[in-house]
Amino acid sequence: MDNHFVSKFKVVLLVVATLLSGCSSNSTLPSATLHSSNTININSYKYLIGSGDVLNIFVWRNPEVSGSFVVRPDGMITTSLVEDIKVAGKTPTELARSIEEILATYLRDPIVTVTVENFVGPFSEQIRVIGEAAQPRAINYTQHMTLLDVMIQVGGLTEFADGNDAVLIRIENGQQKQYQVLIDKLLKDGEISANVDMLPGDIIIIPEAWF
Repeated sequence: MDNHFVSKFKVVLLVVATLLSGCSSNSTLPSATLHSSNTININSYKYLIGSGDVLNIFVWRNPEVSGSFVVRPDGMITTSLVEDIKVAGKTPTELARSIEEILATYLRDPIVTVTVENFVGPFSEQIRVIGEAAQPRAINYTQHMTLLDVMIQVGGLTEFADGNDAVLIRIENGQQKQYQVLIDKLLKDGEISANVDMLPGDIIIIPEAWF
């Protein structure tokens, strides 16, 4: 093999190794921010619009600007008169009033109604179950949902779960709090006192048992 080619090949390898070492020396990524829900108790819950929701926007006496719209991943929609309306994180009523203000520029005294189809909601409103659940996943919150309701939706526990050492993580006043939940007592022993109210944004972590 030509010595000149070998020398060039070694230089390329050296450059690549330098770049890779530079990448690996970067500091670790910051932890994800857990966003708190607007719901502070089960009776204050109001549905918030999220990406993927289908909105039916009806403008009274103006069918040409009414219609169904899918909320984009950036939390916005585009209507026939207005582009890029921020809708994620608002209640349907709040959005209706916002659209009325925007349309007042084009229409006289617009009256708007917003209804939601195909409920998804923002991540901050979903309950997430991870670890030793039979079907770990994110669940759309429903008012007055309890721990038992959540466990039914995820199919209960695996045979390796330590349900009584499960942890519920909740954001309260901007602070992350942890609570022990006794899932084994609830599901296996029928201890209804172990059933607790869930709130939007709750995270349940179910560990594996040590045998």
